[in-house]
Amino acid sequence: MEVRKVIKDVQCISSGRTSTGTLRLADFHLIFSAKIPQQADPSKPNDGSDAQPPPKIRESWITYPMISHCVFRPKPPRSSNHSSIRLRCRDFTFAMFNFPDDITAKEAYEFIRQRTCKLRSIESLYAFHHRPLKSERGMNGWAVYDARAEFLRQGINEKSTDKGWRLSTINKDYSFCDTYPSILAVPSSISDNTLKYAKDFRSRNRIPVLTYLHPVNMCTIMRSSQPRSGILRKTNIQDERLVSAAFNSNAPRPLSDAESSTSSALPISDEPQFNQTPPSEIGGNGTVEVLSLAPKEAHSAPLSIVGEDDFAEAEPQSLYDEKTGKRLIYGAQQKNLIVDARPTINAMVNQVQGYGSETMDNYKHTEKVFLYIGNIHVMRNSLQKVVDSIKDADVSAMPPSQELLHGSQWLKHTYSVLSGAETIARRVGVGHSHALIHCSDGWDRTSQLCALSQIMLDPYFRTIAGFMVLVEKDWLSFGHMFRLRSGHLNHESWFTVQKDALAGTTINPGDTDTAASDAFYSLMGNARRLLQKGNEDGEGDGLSETVSTKAPAEEATDLKMVSPVFHQFLDCVYQLIRHHPTRFEFNERFLRRLLYHLYSCQYGTFLYNSEKQRTEAKASERTASVWDYFLSRRKEFTNPDYDSTVNDRVPGKERLIFPDLKNIRWWHQCFNRSDEEMNSYLDTKQARPLGVDGAAPDHLIEPAGSQPESHSASLDPNLSTSSLPPPLSHAASDPGILLGMNSAPRAPLPLKNSQTAESAHEMLTPSLQLLDGNEVAPEEGSSAGLQDGLFNMKLGKGAISLGHSSLGGSMPSTSNLKEEVQEMM
Repeated sequence: MEVRKVIKDVQCISSGRTSTGTLRLADFHLIFSAKIPQQADPSKPNDGSDAQPPPKIRESWITYPMISHCVFRPKPPRSSNHSSIRLRCRDFTFAMFNFPDDITAKEAYEFIRQRTCKLRSIESLYAFHHRPLKSERGMNGWAVYDARAEFLRQGINEKSTDKGWRLSTINKDYSFCDTYPSILAVPSSISDNTLKYAKDFRSRNRIPVLTYLHPVNMCTIMRSSQPRSGILRKTNIQDERLVSAAFNSNAPRPLSDAESSTSSALPISDEPQFNQTPPSEIGGNGTVEVLSLAPKEAHSAPLSIVGEDDFAEAEPQSLYDEKTGKRLIYGAQQKNLIVDARPTINAMVNQVQGYGSETMDNYKHTEKVFLYIGNIHVMRNSLQKVVDSIKDADVSAMPPSQELLHGSQWLKHTYSVLSGAETIARRVGVGHSHALIHCSDGWDRTSQLCALSQIMLDPYFRTIAGFMVLVEKDWLSFGHMFRLRSGHLNHESWFTVQKDALAGTTINPGDTDTAASDAFYSLMGNARRLLQKGNEDGEGDGLSETVSTKAPAEEATDLKMVSPVFHQFLDCVYQLIRHHPTRFEFNERFLRRLLYHLYSCQYGTFLYNSEKQRTEAKASERTASVWDYFLSRRKEFTNPDYDSTVNDRVPGKERLIFPDLKNIRWWHQCFNRSDEEMNSYLDTKQARPLGVDGAAPDHLIEPAGSQPESHSASLDPNLSTSSLPPPLSHAASDPGILLGMNSAPRAPLPLKNSQTAESAHEMLTPSLQLLDGNEVAPEEGSSAGLQDGLFNMKLGKGAISLGHSSLGGSMPSTSNLKEEVQEMM
C-alpha cells in the first residue's frame, strides 16, 4: 500500500466523540490513526513512578467506493471554525474531519474525490490491485458454485431425465440471453428449438427456467422476466408449453388424454406463435384465480398462519386413477402459482409499453398473485430516509429519530418481501405445487424471492457453504446487476462543497443533503431517455447492458439505477436468523461483513452485472473472490448455537422454517446502533388490535450500539473494542406491533371465485385501496408520452378513485387526474 498524503493533527468526530490523530490518504483507502488512552493496571504493584503505559494506536480504514456522500466545508471568513470534510459511508459509518488549514483540507477533498468518482473504469478499483493474505490465497472462492454440481445435488442428472428436467447449454456463449447463466435447467420434454421460439415472449429473453427442485415432493421454483403481452394481450404457445411442462415435471407417467387436450400439450411450430386477444375479449371466463395481495384483503386469513390442514385441498391425494391407472389432471390436485412481485399498477404501466403480466386463461390450473413489492426507486428512497434519521451520527451521539425511522417504511418493505417469500415457500413445501416468479426483468425482486423461499425450504442454504452457493446461483449467475445497483464508481453529485460557508453563513450539521442533486440528475436522465428511441422498459430502465470492455462512460454510475436490493435481502435473512437462531450455521456478523464487501470493491465477486461480464473480464483470474475472505475466517462467522438436526417430528427442528412476520425489527448492528436506539419504538409503542381474522389493520399507528468492527467502525479511538452489542430481544408478543407497515400486504387464501382480473380496469381497481405514494412509485422507463397515453386511455382512473374513496376523500377532478397518473409512473 502506497500512501500518497499524510496529514497530521487532524481532528476526527464520530458518534459525538472527538479524537486527534493522523490522516493518511492511500490509493485505495483513507486511514485515520489515533492514540487510545491507556489506564494503569490496578493489579500491578505501584513502583512510585508516574509513568503511564504506552498508548495503543487504533486505525480506522475506509475504502473510497464505500463513500456515499462527501461534503467539503471551507473555513468561513472571520470564524474560528476549522475547514472540514464530512463523510457518510455505505456501511453507515459517519465521520467529520477538521483540518488545521484550508489548503490542506481542499487538497484532501480533491484527492478523495479523484479516487472515488473519477476512476471511470471498474478495472481501476481496489479488487484489481488487492493482494490477499496467505490464508485467503489457499481458498478457491471462485469454485464454490458449480451449476452442474448444484443441480445434481437437487436431483437433476445430466445422463437421466427421469426427474423431468435436463441441463441445456443453449446459452453456453451467452448469445441466447446475455444476462442468464451459461447452463439452464429446463423441462426434459422441451427442446432447445422450442426455447428459441419462446425467448422473444419474455423481456430480455429471460425465459422461465428452474432454480430449485424440492427433493421431497419434486415441486419446483422457476424464475423469469415479465411477458411481452402488451395492451393486445399477446400470448406465446411455446412459453405456455414451457410453463406447463415445468408444472407437470414431477409426473412420472405420460399425461392423460384429458390433460393432453389442454395447453400443456400444445404443438410446437417452427415459427414463433404470437396470438392477439381482441381487447373486447380481455378478461374472459378463465378457470383460474388471480390472487391480489392487496392491502385491504383483511377478510382473508393470512397465509403465514395457515396450517397444513388448510392446504388439504391443494395437496395431491392421488396422482393416478385407482381403476384406470391414468394420471389425473394435475391441476385438480395442485394449485400452481405464477408470482408477479410488482403492484398491479406497475404491471399495467409496463403493459402499456408492450410488456405486462400473463394472460391466465392460457396457463391452466394455475393461479397468479401480485405481491405489491415496491421497485428499486421505492427501496432507494426508503433507505435514504433511514440515513436521514442517522446522518448526523458523526457530530452527535443522540439516538436516531424514531419518527423518521418509522416514516421510512423500511420495515414495511422488509415485511412485504418476507411475506411474499413465505407465500412461495408454503405453496411449494406445504401445498406441493410449483411456482414461477418474476417482476419486470427478473433480477431484483425475483432474486430476493427465489433466494429467500429456498432458505425457508432447504436447510442446505442455511449453511455457510449453501448460502454461498445460493448467492452465486440466484444473484450472480442469474444476472442481478450488482454494478448498476451498487454504483461502485460513485457519482459527482455525491461530492459537494458548501460554498455559502465562505460568506460566513451558519450551516448546521446535516443541512446539506443529496436530494436536490439527485432530483436534478434524475430529471436529466429522464430527458435523455425521452430522446432515445426503441428502448425497452423494465427494471433496467431501458438501459442496454454491455460488457465492461465497452467505453468507460457506460460504467459510470446512474443514480436512478442504484438501489439497496441485495442489502434488503440480507436484512430479510437477518430477520430469519432472529426468528430461528439455531437453524443457521452462519451468524449475523457474516451478513454484515458481506454487505460491507458488497461496497468495498476489495473482491471481484460483485463488480459486474452478469456472468457474461465476469467471464469476459476474466474476473476469476484477475481478482480474488469474496468467499475467500469468509472461508479463511470460517470460525469467526459460525453460529455457536447452530443445530444441523432435521426432524419434522421434533418442534424447532423441522426442515421448513417460516418468518415470524409479527416480529420484524431493525437490523441495528448494520446501522452501527444499539438495539434500544433502533427498536425502542417497537418495544414501547402500544399497537392497535389486529383486523378481521388476524389480518393487518387498515392503516398505521404513527410514531410519537453495538461496537462497529475494524475497517467499518466508528472512528472514535476511545471506544472499547471489548464492548458487545446488547442481546437481541424479541419484540413484544402483541401481534399488533406494526413496524411502520402501512397497508402491508399479507398473503390471502385462494379467492372463492373463478373470474380473472385481466382487463385494465379489473387489474387496477381491486388492489389499490390504500396505496400510499411509495406503493405506486414508478417502474423504470416511464416517459411523458406514456403518461399521456395512460391519461387518455383512462387507465388507473378506477384505482385512483377507489383509493380516494377508501380514505374518505372525494373523486379527483379531471384536472388533477393527469398529475396522479404521473405520480403512479
